[in-house]
Amino acid sequence: MKRVLLKLSGEALAGDKKTGFDEATCMGVAKQVKQLVDDGVQVAIVTGGGNFWRGRSANPAMDRVKADQIGMLATVMNAMYLADSCRQKGVEAVVMTPFPVGTMTQQFSKDLANKLLSEGKVLIFAGGIGHPFFSTDTVTALRASELEADAILFAKAIDGVYDSDPAVNPNAVKFDEIPCKDIVEKNLKVIDIAAANLCYEQKIPVVIFGLAEEKSVIRAANGEKIGTTVTV
Repeated sequence: MKRVLLKLSGEALAGDKKTGFDEATCMGVAKQVKQLVDDGVQVAIVTGGGNFWRGRSANPAMDRVKADQIGMLATVMNAMYLADSCRQKGVEAVVMTPFPVGTMTQQFSKDLANKLLSEGKVLIFAGGIGHPFFSTDTVTALRASELEADAILFAKAIDGVYDSDPAVNPNAVKFDEIPCKDIVEKNLKVIDIAAANLCYEQKIPVVIFGLAEEKSVIRAANGEKIGTTVTV
């Protein structure tokens, strides 16, 4: 693959701590990203924010727009932390947001994004699409479509797609491969339905895997069988 878009869930970045940053996990991601860049792969990343904020889960009465805006800011924190982890591993990473964040990020532009990727820089997209009611999964599919990524790699705290929640059902069955349309039709909540629809329409291959697995990002980017492959 020449260009991949890696989606990192906030929960995965938190590791076993479940909240905040797990230093070993973040540095492990940065190390794998550096290897991919050294191998000539262009890498863009979208960060989730679930290690800091889970929408209205703590207060259902909260205004949805405000809750989503807080979530956007949580992803900016994750992106900045991950960018510095990359810096420490010798990789230049640029955080891009759909809205100005002072001098801390670059505002997203397709032309600028393509230029930076061609220069071997890593892009980290944060802030979602800048509007409420859209998940970070959706912006992942959107940016992958805009930048014509060869594949989307969803690195999660869970190691693939199951027919039911394995945390609730110990007999849940994991899929090695599943058509994208089945995720939509069966309402499997491993990725957002809007994101699944966009991947299906744009024919973007998707791999969903557990970040904690050994060299998981490199293996997924190299086409190794890992997690669940979502066919389009």
